[in-house]
Amino acid sequence: MAKVRLLVDSDIIIDYLKGIKQAQELFRSTEIILYCSILSKKELLSKPGLNTSERKKIIRLLNRLKVLKVDEDILAKYTLLVNQYGENHDFFADYIIAATAWAK
Repeated sequence: MAKVRLLVDSDIIIDYLKGIKQAQELFRSTEIILYCSILSKKELLSKPGLNTSERKKIIRLLNRLKVLKVDEDILAKYTLLVNQYGENHDFFADYIIAATAWAK
């Protein structure tokens, strides 16, 4: 049986780090290949007040995921979303993550 590919947002990664049971079960699953956007990685590692041990824990977790960079297909889907819903800087990361899920 083929594994499910799932793009997780930074909120799910944060839930895992906080010990939320459902997020931890998701990360333990052998049936799911987890991905995240490069923007989620940036968001997690640039959080103000992050100490060295927290940063290392995040990096170790991100190393278990496939981090997806923005490519031409994602950019094209992002452009379609902006054209449909309007350009809003508050939703830039959300549009990129939605475009990433759509493209991949």
